[in-house]
Formats: sequence, C-alpha cells, structure tokens
Amino acid sequence: MRTEWAKASRWFAPGSSGDTAEPGAPGARAPRPGALGRRAAAAAPAVLGLLLGMLALGPALGPGFVLRYDMVFVPDPPIALPGQGFPRAVPSDLVVALFSRFLPEQAVQKAILLGIFVLAASGAAALVPSGRLGPRLAAAAFYAWNAYLAQRLLLGQWALLLGVAGLPWAVRAAALGGRLRLVIALIPAAVGGFQAMLISALAVLATAATAPSLSAAPPSGAAPRDSADPSRGPATVSPRGAAGRLRRVGEAGLILGGLSLPWLVPALLSGATTDPAGVDAFAPRADGPFGVLGSLLGLGGIWNAHATVPGQGTWWSAGVRLVLAAVALWGFARLRLRGRPPADGRRGEDPGAGDGGRGAPPYWTGLAVAAGAGLLIACLGAFAPGLVKALIATWPGFGPIRDGQLHLAPFALLQAVGLASAAGDLVLGSRAARARPRPVADRASRTVTVAVAAAVTAAPVLVLPTLALGAFGRLAAVDYPSGWRRVQEIVNADRAPGALLSLPWGAHRAFRWNGGRVIADPATKLFRRRVIWNDELLVGLPGGGRIRVAAEDPLVVRVAAALREDEGERVRTLARLGVRYVLETSGENMFRGGVTVFQDREIRLTRLDFPS
Repeated sequence: MRTEWAKASRWFAPGSSGDTAEPGAPGARAPRPGALGRRAAAAAPAVLGLLLGMLALGPALGPGFVLRYDMVFVPDPPIALPGQGFPRAVPSDLVVALFSRFLPEQAVQKAILLGIFVLAASGAAALVPSGRLGPRLAAAAFYAWNAYLAQRLLLGQWALLLGVAGLPWAVRAAALGGRLRLVIALIPAAVGGFQAMLISALAVLATAATAPSLSAAPPSGAAPRDSADPSRGPATVSPRGAAGRLRRVGEAGLILGGLSLPWLVPALLSGATTDPAGVDAFAPRADGPFGVLGSLLGLGGIWNAHATVPGQGTWWSAGVRLVLAAVALWGFARLRLRGRPPADGRRGEDPGAGDGGRGAPPYWTGLAVAAGAGLLIACLGAFAPGLVKALIATWPGFGPIRDGQLHLAPFALLQAVGLASAAGDLVLGSRAARARPRPVADRASRTVTVAVAAAVTAAPVLVLPTLALGAFGRLAAVDYPSGWRRVQEIVNADRAPGALLSLPWGAHRAFRWNGGRVIADPATKLFRRRVIWNDELLVGLPGGGRIRVAAEDPLVVRVAAALREDEGERVRTLARLGVRYVLETSGENMFRGGVTVFQDREIRLTRLDFPS
C-alpha cells in the first residue's frame, strides 16, 4: 500500500508527467523542466485563453459598452433587488453593479468577457490527464473557441458563459472532494445565475455520484490528499466507496442549493409562468448541411439564426467540426481504455497508455453522463417537443429545458478533453518510434511533437476563423447618448415611489447609435425603481411566420390591457397600477398624457402625476 501511495503521489502532484525512465527507454519521459519552466507551462493555458479572448473580441475591447441581445451593460448600474418576473439576471446584475462602484463600468464588462476565455482555457487544461503541454493547450484552445461559446456570446449570454467557463473547475472539485474547494469552483456559476447553475449542477452531481473516493488517511511519508489531481486518476479507493459517494452527492447538492438561493427564492416568489409555446421557439435548429443532430454534435444548433458565426453553416466548417467531434469522442473513450491492463500484463507499456496506464480520470464517468444527458436534453426540443411541453404544462420549473441547446456545455468539455487525449496519442507515436534511442529519431520525434501540438491547438480557430475580430464586427463597443444618462439621473434622483414603463411595448431595441444591433431593452437595468417592460417574445420561424411566447410577469398582462384603453383612461389606469414614469425610445411620441420631463430626438421621459 505504501508503494501504491508513493506512485500515486507522483501522478497527482501538479505538473507531474507520470513515471520516469532512462532516456531512450520505452515509455521514457522528457527531463523535468526547472521551476521557471514549470511555472510557464502551468500559466500557458491561461495565457492562450487571454490571447484567444483578445482575438475573438477584437473591436469590442475598445472604449464603450458591448451591447448585443442579452448583453446589456449600462453606465452607473443601480444596486437593486430583483424585480417581478423570473430573475434571469440575478445575481449577475448585482455583482456588476458592486464592481462598478470601484472600477469603470466598461472595464468591468471587458474584464468579465476576457475572464471567460481565460477561465475556460485554464480549466479545460487542468482536466487533461497528460502532463504534456501540447495536449493541455489543445483542450484549452478547443474549450475557449468552439461553436457553442461563439453562438452564446453572439446571443449576449455572458452570465451563462461565465458558468460554462468555470465548469471544468467545478468538475475537478467534485472529483477531488472538499466542500470549500467546490464552493470556490462554483462561484462563476453562482454569479452567472440560474442557467449557469443548472448546467453546473448536472455535471457536478454526476461527477460526485460516480467518482471513486480517495482514502482519507494516506500512509506516513506519502503525499497529502490535497495534492491530488483528479485529472490523473484516484490515489486509492476508499473501502466505503458507496457511502462516500452518497455523502459527496449530498454535500454537492447542499452547496448547489445554497449558492442558488439568490435566484431561487425570487423565482419561487415571482409568480412567473412559462409558456409551452417556448419549446417550439427555442428548439435547436440546423445551422449547417447535416441537420439538427449534426449541428448539435458540432456544438451548434442554436435557435437564433442571428447568433451564428459567419460561414459556420458551410460544408467545410460543419464537416470539419463533425470530424473533430468524432476524434474527440474516440480520444475520450481511449481515456477509459487506458485504465485496463494490456493482455500480456505489462501495464504501462501499451503504446496507447499515454501516461503509464494510470487509469481513467475519476471524473470520466460523471462527465460522460452529464454530456450524454445534456445532448439528450438538447435533442428533446427538436425530436420530442410534445414531451417537453407536457412537462412545462405540469410544472413551470421545467422551463429551463426548453432552450435545450444550452445544455451542451458538458458535451463541449468532454470534446475538449477527448481532443487532448487524441492529441496525446498522436504526440506519443508508435511503440517502435518511442523505443528508438538514436539522436536523429529523438530530434524527429520532437519536431513531430511540436507540429502535432501546434496543429491540434490551432484547429479550433481554423475551423471557426470568423469568430475573430468580434465575429467580423458583430461585436463592437459603443457609448450611450447623453440623453440616456440624463434620463437616468432624473429618474434616480426622484424619491417618490412608482414604477417606470418602457415603450415601445416590446422586449428588444435596435438603435442607430449601436449599429442597428438588436439588444434587450437597456431601460430594465438603468433605474433604481421597478421597470415594467414587455417580456413577451416573438420568434421567427425558418419558413416564415412567428411564434409568440407569452410574458412571464403577471403585471405585464394588466399593463398591456391598460395601453389598449383610450388616452384619458389609459393614464389613470397606469397610475393606479403604480406607474410614475413612461420612457419612450422610438422617437415617435405615441404616448399621450402626463408631463414631459425630458425629450430629445430619440428619447422622451413623461411623468404621470395622477395618484396611484
């Protein structure tokens, strides 16, 4: 047992590359680098993520705010409690507001966006079983640059992507064990809110339920348990494995529930409803020539056609993404096969053993289960919409599964780890090549290693090159006109109670000063008071026509009825509903009644002086 712990401690030590051997011997490893080299290798995935983030965002890193669909950042965001309706921006808006008290709002947004790429790349690399830098960079590049991340970024869902970026760290913490470690790893998802936490819960609970338990008391002289690295297999399995898994699942569930309270409590108290019609609106759609299933396997298939990367639907791009998915699945399966000793019993000499036949990493089964479940959920909206509608009609809490494509995040992480595994096999080469000690063969092997690592690392960028430079201009930084800031000052300075009604009566806007890009109504985030807006959605269909998804906020229905009344009665009804201000951003001045407080070419603020 002492020998096994000593060997395991080498596998688990950060930066370890497994067993060593004489140079030129079968299974030999390169000499260990110095301390500076180890630190550089450890930081390399994060640096790569930062570079990929800068390349992807491009003009979005300039002065101003990046505004697109759900990505709405505003100047001087108020610190406010959740309003009515489902709390989709909780607690993400509050966290942004708090950070904006110490940093410029624009800097907060750009730091978050770049942090998503850095966190995703470094986390994926941390899960790679190999200690070699090449496979770790391959996983980092793929997880930080893929169709899933690109589409969700173009849809503006930065809060979701914050949780997706932290997903590898959450899986690692669930496999390694430790309550504090898991809490810290789940902070990005907790900030992201309900979607990020639901995706993380799927992977964390599956990993906690299937990962082998590490022995709590290592023999004297062995490495401490905290030095374990879950990407390299378990040190030793506790004899109370089943009880340990059950305890870990319970602890993980309590942690997930506790971190979800900021959005869970407002959701339960909001009285928000979920329209089953949203299943058809948000069902995955084909964004390439291989249909819905082919799009999902390539990590695409989002419901919004405007959230696709330019050229993503071409035969070449879609085909290569499917090939990469197949290679990644093969590589992930190889991780499992490496845990089995070769037929001749000489463990660690199998040319496919990669890292000495240590065994599959302890997160392998959990990640496979979470990825499979996520892919299944994504397929339901397209292939079994009636089932999803029935679930939502039974309980509105099933609403998050209607946008099934977002649950592909664990599948994207699986592909990243699998691609790194396949890259590791290519780098290792055949057994015969590894057994030759000749200097010429060594130099050739190093050249091939560098070439393969570079090719696999660059592959995700070459497959989706148009994500670069803000998806060719789809992401850009702009500033709010002075009228918006003036209206914000007026409304926030008024201490009288009452809500603000935002018109025109729709969920999204497209302003000239924002390049015509569609964004969610920024008025919902500008003011300290309650903002009433129409959260009803109209989603176009590929063949024409539109699907109407009913509003979730009960107050919206009553306000909509008031807006259909005649001019005099409309103002009185709105005042009785608690409306003090009406903000119009169309420039058409369709609302009549009340006192105009501010007006310019695009925006008008009206105060209703009738008693509520």
